[in-house]
Parts: sequence; C-alpha cells; structure tokens
Amino acid sequence: MENKEDQPIIRKNKYVPAAEFYSQIIDSLQDYSIFTLDNQLSINSWSSGSAKILGYETEEIIGKPFDIIFTDEDKKAGIPKKEIETALNEGRATDNRWHIGKDQSLFFAYGVVFPLIGSDGDMLGYVKILRDLTQRKKNEDAIKKYIIDLEDLNTHKESVLAILSHDLRGPLATIIQISGFLKDHYQTMKPEEVQEMLEVLHKSSTDELDMLDYLVEWARIKYASDSFSPTKIKLTEYINKVFETLYDTATINTINLHQEVEADTSVFADDKMLISIIQNIVSNAIKHTGKGGTITVSAKTIEDKIIVQVKDSGVGMSKEIMDNLFTPQMKNLAEARKNNSGAGIGLLLVKGFLEKNGGEIWVESIVGEGSSFYFTLPIDKPLRNKINADELMFDESD
Repeated sequence: MENKEDQPIIRKNKYVPAAEFYSQIIDSLQDYSIFTLDNQLSINSWSSGSAKILGYETEEIIGKPFDIIFTDEDKKAGIPKKEIETALNEGRATDNRWHIGKDQSLFFAYGVVFPLIGSDGDMLGYVKILRDLTQRKKNEDAIKKYIIDLEDLNTHKESVLAILSHDLRGPLATIIQISGFLKDHYQTMKPEEVQEMLEVLHKSSTDELDMLDYLVEWARIKYASDSFSPTKIKLTEYINKVFETLYDTATINTINLHQEVEADTSVFADDKMLISIIQNIVSNAIKHTGKGGTITVSAKTIEDKIIVQVKDSGVGMSKEIMDNLFTPQMKNLAEARKNNSGAGIGLLLVKGFLEKNGGEIWVESIVGEGSSFYFTLPIDKPLRNKINADELMFDESD
C-alpha cells in the first residue's frame, strides 16, 4: 500500500508533490526558525525563516553543529546536550532562552526539539523549531522593570525616611543644643569650654553634611539611571587612586595600606561608582583600625566574576552589627561606630552601587581582630537573565 504521506496533494487540478507542499508551508513561516539535525547533531536542512532570524544562508549553515545558535554561557552549561537528552527521554524538549545569530546579536525565542522517526521506525535525527519572541520579551521586560522600579521606590522611600529620622535628626539635635547653650552662656564660659563645644559643633555639622552628601548620592544612583555607564576597567588603577586620596589620613594614624591585586585584573563596572565603592570601604576600615594597623586589598577570580577583599586589623564587629550593617537601622551599631554617623549610609551607598553593577557585598569579622569586607563585580558585560521554559507558551498570540 502506498504511504499516505507520500501521495501528491491535489490543488487547482494540478498534482503538487507532498515534500514540495510542506517545504513551501515551512518557508512561509517567517517568524519561525525550523531546521533538522542528523544523528550526529549537525544541521542538514534550513528554512527561510531560519535564515531571516539567525542570519545564516542555507549553504553557510548546512553541516554546522547544532550548538552554533547557543550562547557561550549555555554551551558551557551543557544546554544543547540536555535538550537532546530530554527530547529522547520524553519525546520533546522545550525552552525559552536567548540564542545567538551569525552577527553575534541575541534574539529571544521559544524553542522545541523532538526526535524525527522514519516510517520504518529508524531514528533519522531531530527537528528544532524556534519562534522569535524578541520584541515580546523586550516588552515584558520593560513592564517587569517598571513594576520592580515601583517596588524599589517604595522600599527605598522607607529606607530614606528611616535615615532621615535617625541619622540626620541626631546630629541636628546636637547642633541645636550646643549652639543654643553657647548663645545663652558663652559670656560666662571659660575659653577652653567654648573651644571644646565649638569643636563638637564643627564635627556634628561636618557629619551632617557628609550624611546629606551620602543620601543625595545614594538617591541619585537609585533613581538616575542615565548616569550609569559601565565599561571594562582595570581594578588596580582605581584602588591606587583611592589609596592616593586616603594616604594622608592613613599616614596620620600610622596605618599601612597594601594592594595585592594583579595588574591585569579587570571588571565591568561604572568607573565613578567603583571609586565610591572602594573609597567608602577603605575609609571605613581606616576609621575602625587602630594606630599601626594594616589594611589590605586583594582579589581573586571565580568563574565570571571578581571577588575583592578589603581586610583590616581593626576593632571588628559582633554578629548583631553585621546583621544590620547594610540596612538603614543604624541604632544597633556598636559604640565604636557611633562616632562615625555617616558610616551606615556610606555602606548603603556601596550596596546600592554594587547591586546596580550586578555585584553583591558581605562581611566577615571577629571582635577585636578585624573585619573583611567582600564584594563582587562581573568581569565582562553580563549576558541577559536566564528564563524558565514555562514562562511563555509556544502558541500564544502576538
């Protein structure tokens, strides 16, 4: 008996071969990339939609390995192999992810791959179908970002209010009290008493200004995205700049600053933010390290990121302090840190900068032995976020 699939299709009293009919159908689907693989996972057929979406002409792509359309990150993670294994075990494999075209541009697609079985049951290879959803993904990402920004705005509104109510009110109250006392009693006070109170007044005013500067900078980076310009930069150059800036302060306190980062170590970050990150952490270490102490900056590479360590031989911190160090609730800081009212906001600023650059920060410390602040930054421009395969449906309408 003749196989039904091999029979010709009758159209307008003409016979059209089935293979040609299906080929024309496939090539008309310009929003889909449809291609097949042989059993060695090499591409052996290529639709016009594939050429449009991925940029490879048929003669360029035939014989190329299946993983040519996957990002380096996905290839390192073994995604192409996992797709084939899933297709063999479950009959099909689906995913949503970023793929890479001939010109190295990224496009987002829903994909499905399934085994291609012949009429006699032989394994002929695989079929891969991709639907280009790049624009939809961009629209969804824009909506998600808008929602996240609104949530972030509300969260940081509460943080700013906490800072205003605690860290700014305290020094301001001190300034008002001292200036009021001086106004009423300076004529009867001894010169050394007036001098002492003026020094306290000056320090409180300076702390207040520092905190306002931190707060303004923190707000700027949270809400002024146009100022964010990350590039590939040498880490050592910025550590040296900070050391030069803080050299006099460290020397006065006979604190040694050491830099143990390899000269060719680079990170992908905004240069102004990187300076602020390093300067805040190192200056904070200086303030809490005694005379003759040491502060060392080192770095190591783990996978696609750099971990920087700023280690000091200072007073150290308790677990309670560390647990609240990167929140706006400064009232739990130890007495040793109360003399530096701006430290909390400075670390909040650092945390915000690092998150903006795709990094994070944490601390390890032992009371009386010193502290180590760690932060991460990407080495190269991060790839787009991974997407769960269930987030989008293949048959969703545009």
